[in-house]
Amino acid sequence: MTSKVTWVSGLRFIGGSGSGHGVIMDGSQTAGSEGVLGPSPMEMVLMGLGGCSGIDVMHILERMRQPVTACKVNLEGERADNSPRVYKKIHLVYTVSGNNLSQKRVEEAVRLSNEKYCSVSVMLNTAVEITREVRVIQDPST
Repeated sequence: MTSKVTWVSGLRFIGGSGSGHGVIMDGSQTAGSEGVLGPSPMEMVLMGLGGCSGIDVMHILERMRQPVTACKVNLEGERADNSPRVYKKIHLVYTVSGNNLSQKRVEEAVRLSNEKYCSVSVMLNTAVEITREVRVIQDPST
């Protein structure tokens, strides 16, 4: 797996993945600049964790034959006060909707993702206190 980042101006970089996708990262927000063009690298870490785990949860629930109609992961990170401003705590809230979903199976999918399958979660678990919450919404309209 490869990536590259290229400086654009100020505290802005364009990141490129080996798969050909790109993203603008902008550190201006933390430096107090106007006109922020993209997420900060630390926001990208949160999004990477949410995306990785969300993908796993959906894959696991599909294999469990759970009828999911929506899945959202909200993340909140608490960072150290002093440099390096690493994450000390991250809280994930999974909201999964569907028709006749099993709370137990959704919780099991989240557990498996975070303890076994999501590389980002497994890596961060060694250094960050990560907590999780699961909300299942029954959606009878489907």
